[in-house]
Formats: sequence, C-alpha cells, structure tokens
Amino acid sequence: MLSIVVPGFNEAGNLAPLISAIHSTMAGIPLPYEIVYVDDASTDESWALLQEQGAADARVRGLRLARNSGQSAALWTGLQAARGQLIATLDADLQNDPAELPRLLDALRHGDCVCGSRRQTRDQGDNWIRQLSSRLANWTRNRVTRENIRDSACGYRVFRRECVANLKFFNGMHRFLPTLIKLEGFTVTEIPVQHQMRHAGRSHYGVWNRLFVTIPDLLAVRWMQDRMIRYVIAERINMNPESTAPIQRGKNVPD
Repeated sequence: MLSIVVPGFNEAGNLAPLISAIHSTMAGIPLPYEIVYVDDASTDESWALLQEQGAADARVRGLRLARNSGQSAALWTGLQAARGQLIATLDADLQNDPAELPRLLDALRHGDCVCGSRRQTRDQGDNWIRQLSSRLANWTRNRVTRENIRDSACGYRVFRRECVANLKFFNGMHRFLPTLIKLEGFTVTEIPVQHQMRHAGRSHYGVWNRLFVTIPDLLAVRWMQDRMIRYVIAERINMNPESTAPIQRGKNVPD
C-alpha cells in the first residue's frame, strides 16, 4: 500500500482539487493507496471539507490537530498514522503536482528515498524573492550539514516506511528529512519535479521563517551527524544474525 501524507493549514481552496488529482493519478497505478490528510488546526473550512471527502471515500483519512503546531508536527502525525509500506509526502497547495507520483515511484525501485527537486522550475511557481530565499536557505543548510541536497525543503518525497521508523521528531525536521534519512543509513536520491503556481490561498513561508529561524535546527542536525553511532559486528557466538542486527539496516553499515 502507498500512504500519501499531506499536512495542511488553511488550504480549503486546494483540498478538493488536490484529492481529486491524487485519485486521478492513482487510478493509473496498480497499487492500493490511502490519503492521510493532517489539518493543522485550520481556521477555514478545511476540516468540514475533509469530513465530506472522507465520507465519500474511505481511502481519505483525516486527522485534525487540537492547536496549530507547525508543518513538522503535522507531517510527523501523518507519518505515524500511515499504514502503507511505501509513503509519499506532498504539500497541500497543489504546487506539487500529484501527476508526478508515477515518476517518483519508478525512481524508488533503485533506492530507499526519492526527493523532488524544484530547483529547475522554481520560476514557474514563485516570485524572485522566494526563489532567492530558497536558494540561500538550501546553500546554508548544505554548507552547515556538509550535504549536497539541492532542495531539502521540497515536501514532495516517496520513501520506504523503514526510512522513518526510528527518526526522532523535532520542530523543523521537515526541512531536514533527506539528511535525517541518510543518517539512518538509507539512500536518498533527487529527481527534478515541476513547481506549479499555488492554486488557491496564500503561502505560509517567507524569508524569515525559511532561513533564519532554522539556525538552531541546523546546528542540531550537524551535532547528530557528528555523534551518530555507527558500528559493524565482526563475529558472533551462539547468536543468530537477526538477533543482533540493529533495528535499521543502515546502522551497521560502515562509513
């Protein structure tokens, strides 16, 4: 099963078109699926619309947070509720085109996690200020974390369930998910994706909350990179390999 996890806040104008687009795309994919929409305590009609969608189709599942808790909390809530062995995440504003899901799923055959990169198409959906702030934020994140992820904050991803099984939740984690998955020993690749104009509503991100407020998170991720425990079991006595294997297969892979 594929679980499509969508965190959203005040996206009433996008909710029905997004779910319809997902259904249309998945009709051509021979894979059972569910849509897990997490409403981050929206103040618009999002929850009422989601209730209607869920009543019409049991594959649409919804969670509403008691108070506005941010994108990371909404995403993590959806990941915990997901039932599929494969998980896709995308933003609720329709800037991530659901029609590209087959490309991401196809690329997943060769790895553990596939992330979308909007770098080549940012000008199609954002003004120059948002483009510049995104490039600056990605450059800073890569500089500090010694990464080469071109678009780490892109919410369009497909990965195997085990990639996030042991992640530790923290506020801001959604921006660093590729790096956190790498820390667990899994492979991460990027493929270009389209970046569309927002269908309705307004963006919740700007220069300030895209870069500057993430500095503590950057330092925390860098600390985790330096302090991550990695080991290899050399020999065993009266032990089955499974009994001493780490929960995540990547933890016993040497650097």
